[in-house]
Amino acid sequence: MNTSVTHLPPQSLDLRRFIRPGDTLMWGQANAEPLTLIRELVAQRHSLGQIRLFLGIGHNRLLEPEHLDTFDFLAYCATGSNRKLAEAGVLDIMPAHYSQFPRLIEQGPMRVDVLMLQVSPPDALGRYSLGMAREYLIPAIESARMIIAEVDPQTPWTYGGPYLREDDFDLLVPSTLQAPSSKAVVPGPVEIAIGRNVASFIEDGATLQTGIGSIPDAVLAQLSDRRELGVHSGAIGDGIAELSLAGVITNSCKSIDAGVSIGGVLIGSDTVRRYAHLNSALELRSTQYTHNPRVLGKLNRFVAINSAIEVDLVGQVNSEVAGGRYVGGIGGILDFLRAAQSSRGGVPIIALPSTAGNRSRIVTTLSGPVTVPRSDGCVIITEHGIADLRGLSLNQRAARLIAVAAPEHREALERQIHAGNPHGK
Repeated sequence: MNTSVTHLPPQSLDLRRFIRPGDTLMWGQANAEPLTLIRELVAQRHSLGQIRLFLGIGHNRLLEPEHLDTFDFLAYCATGSNRKLAEAGVLDIMPAHYSQFPRLIEQGPMRVDVLMLQVSPPDALGRYSLGMAREYLIPAIESARMIIAEVDPQTPWTYGGPYLREDDFDLLVPSTLQAPSSKAVVPGPVEIAIGRNVASFIEDGATLQTGIGSIPDAVLAQLSDRRELGVHSGAIGDGIAELSLAGVITNSCKSIDAGVSIGGVLIGSDTVRRYAHLNSALELRSTQYTHNPRVLGKLNRFVAINSAIEVDLVGQVNSEVAGGRYVGGIGGILDFLRAAQSSRGGVPIIALPSTAGNRSRIVTTLSGPVTVPRSDGCVIITEHGIADLRGLSLNQRAARLIAVAAPEHREALERQIHAGNPHGK
């Protein structure tokens, strides 16, 4: 990095000074995307040569499939605005666990040449906060050749470090685009029923990890009567913010990081921005911390709540592919489920609606890859009930899972069991 930072308005920005042909670029995901810089990258792409972009969850509408003329698209997931890239067949997928990202970034296969950041305005000490995300940006900060950033007044100043000073950047530009806000999806009857079933496993003093989407929000909405809950999660959204503001989440019973919610990225509306700004009871940390098995192993009563596309009758879980299309990702699902499995009083949960349209999501054979193997027996929850697979045999699992399938699909699942071999023997 240069010891003298360049300040430029976006209209004067020439990215050829910072980006070379063949470079790999990375930036924050979801609400942490630096939109002004991405817009300029797209506009100037033909002058830069072929470059590779590593994408997290996409919330922007700036990247298009036709940009394959100069961009190679690589991502760990096909969610959000990445979906159109995947559907067009131009998105390559990195099938790795989240906990592996720091090593892959630091040691070569995912090494980042240019890191583009969204940062908050500096505090009184001149420290810029990474605002909405830390996670895998931290190892990229430590290894990137160039760090360029946009300063966004809407970005909250959040704790957790590292805090960057002006001479840590090679370029600073002001943000000129409205930061995206993830609108909360109002849970329907199915999500509410799932939320109630999941909430039955969450006791006072438990520490929670949740994914993103309507089901985690529906679960969190059922917890207003709980006390002294804690948080150690990859993503933190509106539901966690609201429970924290209501005094339900205090982190007072956590076996580590007492009094502080730990996360990697903020994904949500202005609610989570306001909650996070200058809030010392919330810290965003690197993936090296949030997904580290040695750290997670210190958490007691750790309840990991994740969703999936489908589950087969031996407990194998697909969270990646639906209808032959890559729509999800591996992410941290196994990192957190295995931590909850080994936690004293912990619960590893997969929560999902029993159907997608007229198709059962409890199936005899997965239509996509095995994201979670059957050896990681979880608690599978639908709107129709709870199938706790921990310690169960294959035959016992099939019966429990059929019981939580949609009633109209149970008979067909039974017939398929007797006609074939759902056990993978």
